[in-house]
Amino acid sequence: MPIRIVTDSNCDLPTDIIQEYGVVVIPMYINIGTKSYLDGVDMSREEFYEGLPDFDAHPMTSVPGPGVFVETFDTLASEGASEILCIHIASSLSAMTNSARLAAEQWGKLPVTVFDSGNLTLGTGLQVVAAAKAAAEGRSMADIVTMLKDQSARTYCFAALDTVEFLRRSGRLTRVQWGLASMLQIKPVLKMNHGEFDMERVRTRKAALERVVELLEGVGPLEQLALVHTHAPEEAEALARQASRLIPEGTPHLSAEVTPVIGTHIGPGVVGFIAVKAHSQANRSIKEGERA
Repeated sequence: MPIRIVTDSNCDLPTDIIQEYGVVVIPMYINIGTKSYLDGVDMSREEFYEGLPDFDAHPMTSVPGPGVFVETFDTLASEGASEILCIHIASSLSAMTNSARLAAEQWGKLPVTVFDSGNLTLGTGLQVVAAAKAAAEGRSMADIVTMLKDQSARTYCFAALDTVEFLRRSGRLTRVQWGLASMLQIKPVLKMNHGEFDMERVRTRKAALERVVELLEGVGPLEQLALVHTHAPEEAEALARQASRLIPEGTPHLSAEVTPVIGTHIGPGVVGFIAVKAHSQANRSIKEGERA
């Protein structure tokens, strides 16, 4: 049986893609007061985002312990897996990758490789799809990991936040920073690539959306482009129309409402893109030469 792929609920992939490739998704946790919910299982995204402004306590997030991974590995081994590849949200944002590594060290029945995607939401998801396709083709773990390292370096997230309020609630901003940002009508633009997370401070919503498209243009020709949002589908589609000239021809239109695990920190109304930069012609020629 080919290599089996494990990921987490941050990946934001549609159910049909998950089922098509037999990917196993381990839910992360959303904790609201004394109640804990499995992401994507115990609470819908619509329920979460509609309730987010008024929850009695601001949600916190956590990851499953190594024991959950060990149970998953046991199941995959019983189904005939030859090797297991775990692909998770950037370790700079979450402890999910570390939990998977601890489980892999404890288990030892089959080879388990743990890969840090260096990104979030569909930035992780697109790597999962690429790995699953490669595994289905019978490619080796070494080949798949090399491919993932390359794709991770070429994967970018750019998104415009609608408010700084949820950054304050989740502890990402002090009250002083929040007060200044609110007074100046700051609309942060989130940027992520290869594990590096950053935010630009932009004045006004319109300027933030324009900046997202500008950043996308700066990446250069694209191999893949996916739309992401937090409970703002209409605004996300409007942003997609602004960037329509940048969408690679012949690629499927992939769009996702971002998991509450991420949404709890950035709030509703976020819109943006996951972009995979195309290989330069020079790099493509080198790779074709290596395969020959």
